[in-house]
Amino acid sequence: MRLLVTGAGGQLGADLVRVLAGSPHQVVGLTRAELDVTDPAAVEKAVVGAGAEVLLNAAAYAAVDAAETDEAAAAAVNAEAPANLARVCALHDCGLVHVSTDYVFAGEASQPYEVDAPPAPRSAYGRTKLAGEQAVRELLPERSWVVRTAWVYGATGGNFVKTIARLERQRDTLDVVDDQRGSPTWSRDLAAGLAALAERRPVPGVYHCTNSGETTWYGLARAVFEEVGADPDRVRPTSTGAFPRPAPRPAYSVLSGAAWRAAGLPALRPWREALHAAFVEAGDMFRG
Repeated sequence: MRLLVTGAGGQLGADLVRVLAGSPHQVVGLTRAELDVTDPAAVEKAVVGAGAEVLLNAAAYAAVDAAETDEAAAAAVNAEAPANLARVCALHDCGLVHVSTDYVFAGEASQPYEVDAPPAPRSAYGRTKLAGEQAVRELLPERSWVVRTAWVYGATGGNFVKTIARLERQRDTLDVVDDQRGSPTWSRDLAAGLAALAERRPVPGVYHCTNSGETTWYGLARAVFEEVGADPDRVRPTSTGAFPRPAPRPAYSVLSGAAWRAAGLPALRPWREALHAAFVEAGDMFRG
């Protein structure tokens, strides 16, 4: 099978290329510098040139706070670009796996969000991501899969896990919010899940894919301290109110994997196991 990965220079895209490189499939990965996903002509040239049967879109505007003051820039990448991809895929009989986010929900639930839970984004980032996934499903209903995920970290680029590992070396103690819950997800595991979906191509629709289990940012920070051999009690719990940000964060971001499992797709391992594996396999990258 011939696969095309957009956003291949980013956190998830880089791991998608790594995972797929070990498969029997022909894979073309294009970075932001190599493909402007907001340019329909460039997208069509890339799809045709790769002879793509499935396109995996890992390109995204992920600067959550910056999106609050520049929603148009976020919409160009998160909403208009996925629509471009869907239109081109429709023209060339190509499937589309599009990655979305927990931010499409309000974050006020008390149990994991199912795929059909009503979206209610509270941020510009969430609004643009919701618009993108809706465009994909409307324009390519028979050959598209929207996969929402959450709390992703990886060896490429910046993320919470890397930040905590760096701050452990710089500070005696660290205050981290303990009133936001989610499922930390290693981009390598997510990439393997997306690869399985592209290979098996279950019923088109919306799916959720994260490492299993849940914790808070405080709990994740303590786990990072443990992985670098530091005393986790140096991490202290605090509230969201103590760290005001331009974009509101969901208080509850846990996504149900029920639809994913029902489709026969491989469930991702518990988040704590994945974090340990990430440090074993790419510890130097996380420690900086």
